[in-house]
Amino acid sequence: MKILEITAIKPPTPQQARIDGLKRQKDASTKALQAERDRQKIAKAQQTIASVKLG
Repeated sequence: MKILEITAIKPPTPQQARIDGLKRQKDASTKALQAERDRQKIAKAQQTIASVKLG
């Protein structure tokens, strides 16, 4: 890297850093929510399969 490239990168302002953090948190929450929904669907399907086998 050249010195000009290093000095051109500025750290985000506190407001920008907060927004970035909230975006990352939102993305993580969205992934966690989808994973939980998938887990519950799988559990319900397994329960249905088990009840059919017993019936």
